[in-house]
Amino acid sequence: MPDLSDVDLAAAVAGGDQGALEALYARHGAAVFGFARRVLRSTPLAEEVTQEVFVRFWRDPGRYDPGRGPLRAFLLRDTHGRAVDLLRAETARRAREERDQALSSGEAPGPEQEVWEAVRSAQVRTALDALPAPEKEAIVLAFYFGLTYQEVARRLGEPEGTIKSRIRRGLERLRGPLLQQGVT
Repeated sequence: MPDLSDVDLAAAVAGGDQGALEALYARHGAAVFGFARRVLRSTPLAEEVTQEVFVRFWRDPGRYDPGRGPLRAFLLRDTHGRAVDLLRAETARRAREERDQALSSGEAPGPEQEVWEAVRSAQVRTALDALPAPEKEAIVLAFYFGLTYQEVARRLGEPEGTIKSRIRRGLERLRGPLLQQGVT
């Protein structure tokens, strides 16, 4: 199989040939892993992303269109998306853990801090409520529930690109009103 082109190997994977997937992994696995490690700066997370990229390719090889470019570029694009999603999820998880730790540290916020948090929370809720429902729903799932773009897309039954666009548009719409109100 090493003599087959990427296009032929991808077609064989589409036919359920595990050997073809192994050959593709042997050919592109190091590039995928290296790119994921550069983005994530973590070997264990890069291993997780690499595995996910090849499992996704195994499950849905039809996503690759040879007319749009080489297979390696496709795999690296997928790697970048998975790595960025994982970074966002990890960042949200760390923020939740830090917030939970601060709350459980026994340090009670002063009354002025509680009032400010309540006002800021109300301002954000008001701005969120002004968004179109699809944008609001995607933002709430991503930022309040800490879901990745992929998880939000799966939950809403929408393409991942659509979810990314909704979140980006929604955040742009939120920015103006919140900046005017002094919420940072």
